[in-house]
Amino acid sequence: MKVGVAIDLGTSGFRAQKIDIESGEIHKTVITMNNPLPGANVMDHLDFAMNYGQDLAHELVIGAFRNILEELGVHSSPDRIAICGNPIQLSLFQGIPIDDLAYAGQRKKAKYNIKEQERKAAIVKSIFIPGLEDLDNCSVVIPPAIKHEVGADALALIVKSGMLDCADISIATDYGTNAEMALKVGNVIYTGSAAAGPALEGQEIEDGTIARPHAISDVSFEDKALRNYVLNDEMDTVQGDLVKPDDGTVIDKGDIEAHGITGTGVISLIDESIKNGLVVLPKINLKNSVIQLQDGIKFNEHDLVEAGRAIGAIRAGHITLCNAAGIGMEDIQTAYMSGAAGTYMDAIKAHNIGMIPYDVSKISQIGNTSLIVAKEILLSEDRLWELQEIAEEIVGTHVMFAMDDAFKDAYILELSYWGEGMPFKVLKKYLKKKKLPTIDVVKSVPDVEKRVVKDIPVLGEEGLHVLDKVGTYLTMVIEGCEACHKCVKVCPNDALSMEDNRVLIRTDLCDGAHCQKCIHACPHDLFKWENLDVMMQEPSTEQ
Repeated sequence: MKVGVAIDLGTSGFRAQKIDIESGEIHKTVITMNNPLPGANVMDHLDFAMNYGQDLAHELVIGAFRNILEELGVHSSPDRIAICGNPIQLSLFQGIPIDDLAYAGQRKKAKYNIKEQERKAAIVKSIFIPGLEDLDNCSVVIPPAIKHEVGADALALIVKSGMLDCADISIATDYGTNAEMALKVGNVIYTGSAAAGPALEGQEIEDGTIARPHAISDVSFEDKALRNYVLNDEMDTVQGDLVKPDDGTVIDKGDIEAHGITGTGVISLIDESIKNGLVVLPKINLKNSVIQLQDGIKFNEHDLVEAGRAIGAIRAGHITLCNAAGIGMEDIQTAYMSGAAGTYMDAIKAHNIGMIPYDVSKISQIGNTSLIVAKEILLSEDRLWELQEIAEEIVGTHVMFAMDDAFKDAYILELSYWGEGMPFKVLKKYLKKKKLPTIDVVKSVPDVEKRVVKDIPVLGEEGLHVLDKVGTYLTMVIEGCEACHKCVKVCPNDALSMEDNRVLIRTDLCDGAHCQKCIHACPHDLFKWENLDVMMQEPSTEQ
């Protein structure tokens, strides 16, 4: 059997499959709980690579890939590898510079003498990728970007949605940490990505988890009680417990135990709780301001704020793309939802709370488009060059949300709505005052097409395996350390440990640039991230 590996290098985690290249049969699927790089979103990953070394970031990505190969059971060299993801993740995997992705505007790039990297379709030998030289004669297949900042993941979203062949004004969104989105108006496509944060993937939620077995993925109210729905080992949704939301008392025992709640479960819980009066933004109207789910899993007001930030970032992104295209939100007719969250999410509930433009008539849930494209180009070189032709033909405009005043204004208003209790009518009023496309309450129920039941429809005969720990550490000896352990104590994710004056940081648990509590906690300013090295072997003592 000729063995191939298709991998989606996602911001919140990697998803990979072992595939028979000759038959196209999938044998095994492995997903990771986190991205190996420190940080909660792609901007954190970019910051880490730029400030602490792109070589260091590359080593972490390749280390994670090695762990995935082992978990897939690919003990000798695969014959072919195909990757897909956003430009930052793909570049870090390849070990090529990302400076051109870190700076916006040609003037600034000229000032720093930054050359744009070529990100066309390519097939390269693994010997030319640092860290993969020993994979014999293995080929690595790399899909094209549309533009250098509009990557293969966006191309996969656009192509697999079918929006190129649809006459409707339509929008496609990958509901993940980086929230790539594309708006098609006529023959022009407007793209952007909102750093929504990891709440939509179940992370930064206290009892949250990515979509995995034994995760709550949906809820509904039965009278005044809360019914939980949980993913089983095959990632199918089965009925869980019916509980009282104020104290967690089980009224009706379900068929499965739950270990956490996914982002899709969070979206469903917010919609149901608003409709049933348990949530009046930004508060939870229950004892201790907590909603109780099954098996001791809780949802609190901090979780509500985190989820609101993600929801608000996505709606602000939609408003911004409409503003760039000169259309109203009400002009969008069709919406496409991709990614794990976009697949498992109840589309109607997502529509109700503003994650989908309010007046669409059709919603289509399309699965993990990035992994689908990785598999396609793994099995067909012709498909790779076909995608290159499509990428060159797309007439596109990329909107840099971080630099766009419309996004800044819309997102600030969203934060006020979700986090400070700004009434919806006032939100509408201020959008109009800012001369931005406005929003409204949902007035009709759109048709929903669910193309796939799971974001990864076929797991293979060997099934799904979850890699809870990517297995890579950063380490350094801190000269002059007094062993006060303040850096260890302030870490919110237990990512950091110390042995004498040697520090160990689990990169897949570390919050990276938007945290840095460990750096600030050191009383003598001895904790320097730039001094960290990658530990490719497991430490002798587990954390």
